[in-house]
Amino acid sequence: MGNKTGFVYHEQYAWHDSGNWAGFLPPGFPVQPGMHVEHPETKRRFKNLLDASGFIDELHLIKPIAASDEDILRFHTEDYFRSVKQMSEEAGGDAGELTQVGLGSFEIAKLSAGGVIEATKAVLSGDIDNAYVLARPPGHHADADMGRGFCIFGNIVIAIKHAQAQLDVGRVAVVDWDVHHGNGTETAFYDDPNVLTISLHQDNWYPPERGLVSDIGTGDGEGFAVNVPLPPGTGMGAYESAFDRIVIPALEGFKPEMIFVASGFDGSAFDPLGRMMMHSKGYASLTQKLMAAADSLCDGRLVMAHEGGYSPSYVPFCGLAVLEALAGKTSGVEDPFLAFAEGMAGQDLQPHQEELVATVEKQIIRLKNL
Repeated sequence: MGNKTGFVYHEQYAWHDSGNWAGFLPPGFPVQPGMHVEHPETKRRFKNLLDASGFIDELHLIKPIAASDEDILRFHTEDYFRSVKQMSEEAGGDAGELTQVGLGSFEIAKLSAGGVIEATKAVLSGDIDNAYVLARPPGHHADADMGRGFCIFGNIVIAIKHAQAQLDVGRVAVVDWDVHHGNGTETAFYDDPNVLTISLHQDNWYPPERGLVSDIGTGDGEGFAVNVPLPPGTGMGAYESAFDRIVIPALEGFKPEMIFVASGFDGSAFDPLGRMMMHSKGYASLTQKLMAAADSLCDGRLVMAHEGGYSPSYVPFCGLAVLEALAGKTSGVEDPFLAFAEGMAGQDLQPHQEELVATVEKQIIRLKNL
């Protein structure tokens, strides 16, 4: 029978205008105007594959509702909130660091954050078993007082704070497998023992000097931030090893009431903004591991929110594989890129990757013994 998997998407997510940047840099000599790498096609083609394959009919559609001002302001400062609103109403601009705001982006960003809230409410109510939010703009880099790395509002942070304030949720875990460090989510809860953040990312990519092994939280939150900065060229072997020896044991020690996933597919072998070697089969495997943990720890309560992933050709196949795993059903669609990715040298766990995994594994002893 499979699971009741919720799915959140709104066409307006694709209307967020990221401008005519060249890749991830704003235009201006010597940078010729081009197409922003965070353009809507990756997400739209993900949704299109769900429609074309018919798999959308296996999902339970959840209508996003814009997050309230109160929801946004539980995390973001009033000055930042007003600044984004003003830019969105006028000529647009950069919300902080590499975060384009276009006309109307304020409302779309509220709708993106609200989509994660609605998925959270549906999972907690028991109406659905788990959920995937195809959110845009993304959220895991956003700080309280500035946007960063294409992220305007902290979608997952806002949903967690809503759940804790209004839905009687206490301990929450966030697993971030985006190729870039989940700095915004980590910072929001860096001194909070009620939120465990785990980030698996490419070492020292973005933001620079964040997500170090030594970044473990502070004050009451010490030990509740876990970072796994994987070397460039990491494939499925190291990701699975990190999950089996770090992520799952940390979750088991922490015993969350709900698990969120910052789901970026820019760790794939075909992504322009990462140098990793993951693939659709790998992401499906990680999803199954998290589902098993959620089933044993928190009645299966699992919400995934889309973050990065910048290959319009490949993101749809990674997304479909994850949704198939969440729903416990198959679409009949085979990933035509998979054989190329699986055949790349170095997919197995390498000695230097093993050294990193072993180092972080030793750090989570406190969580194991909670």
